[in-house]
Amino acid sequence: MKRSLILALLVALVAVSAAQAGNGKVLAVKFDADVNPVTQKWLSDRIDEGAEYDALVILLDTPGGLDSSMRKIVQDELDAKEPVVVYVAPNGARAASAGVWIGQAADVLAMSPVSNIGSSTPITGNGANIGSDLKRKIVNDAAASLRNLASAHGRNAKWADRAVRKASNLTADEALRMNVVDLIAPDLPTLLQKIDGRAPTLRNVALHTAGDEVVTEKMGFLTRLLDTLIDPNLLSLLFLAGIGGILFEVFHPGVVLPGALGAVALVTALFGFSVLPTDWAGLALIVLALVLLVIDAHVVTHGALTVSALVALAVGLLTLFHDAPKPYEVDTWFVVLITASIGGFMAFALGKAVQARRRPSAMPAMVGAEGVVRDGGLVFVRGELWQATTSDGDALEPGVRVHVDEVHGLRLKVHRVA
Repeated sequence: MKRSLILALLVALVAVSAAQAGNGKVLAVKFDADVNPVTQKWLSDRIDEGAEYDALVILLDTPGGLDSSMRKIVQDELDAKEPVVVYVAPNGARAASAGVWIGQAADVLAMSPVSNIGSSTPITGNGANIGSDLKRKIVNDAAASLRNLASAHGRNAKWADRAVRKASNLTADEALRMNVVDLIAPDLPTLLQKIDGRAPTLRNVALHTAGDEVVTEKMGFLTRLLDTLIDPNLLSLLFLAGIGGILFEVFHPGVVLPGALGAVALVTALFGFSVLPTDWAGLALIVLALVLLVIDAHVVTHGALTVSALVALAVGLLTLFHDAPKPYEVDTWFVVLITASIGGFMAFALGKAVQARRRPSAMPAMVGAEGVVRDGGLVFVRGELWQATTSDGDALEPGVRVHVDEVHGLRLKVHRVA
């Protein structure tokens, strides 16, 4: 009886040890992009996938990004079933702005020897440019959030406050000395050796990562493509091209290609608008500008509508993503280039239209000219093909020479020449 009890206890201990040791694998996720809804979704999926591993290591190198996306990643890190390790690597990498929150939310925060961390002053809603209560609210909220994360993991909460309020930035050695990070490691295998046996503050189990197999995942082509497509300047260009292509198809039905490409560009732009914090008033101004340009192309306003359209277009582009951080705002020089290009084209087109209106009509000069009948009843006169009818209503045979008697719109009345 005693032997059976001892044997059962040994089996239980072996099972517990095996459970604590995990499956002998670590998932290493390379995150070297801006923080936005596209990259956030990809990283959140990897955090969920990491539940099958002994630990998840995020190889972080980011300039920051959107506050809303950053907070979702932080929540996913805190709710992760597996220990989360953030490693600012390789050498030359940085964890800036939103990257500081991602690092401080990890169970273990490490850095490569030549890397830096900090500069976390929030700029959501252009808060950095507002000397008002709104800026204080944004900064106070961000500082409290980062202090809380640092304190909960036993790190330097005072520096976290300075990172937000003073945009403090530290090298790896400075961060380790000030207890901003937990350790420095030259490479991933060394990091896994150093953190083996470490018990994270917010977890009840120790890490078992020494000698673990490393499974590495990087962002795929589709994620990179979507990340590129949400560039604000590219989105603005796609939207203008999409509307322009569709309008061209409306006024020139049957061409097909401009309308098809315009539809693709428009749908792609709308995808980006749904991802980024878009100001719909700015979008409405852009649509209004395009409508005014189309009207001015068909109504004589001597350029008044074009000037109004260019003003609406410039204001619309500048305010389209004004609630986003600086990297996700439309570049001012891009706006100048677009409006100058459209303005130059419209000035050229309107100038040609005015010249055409002032030019004497060539229609009366057609009377008395001679031509040759071509296939389909068309008449070739003075280098142009015209529709023509005879005075007696008889059909015209190809090759017959005719004399122009009258011009009715775009149709000639002719008679045969002997």
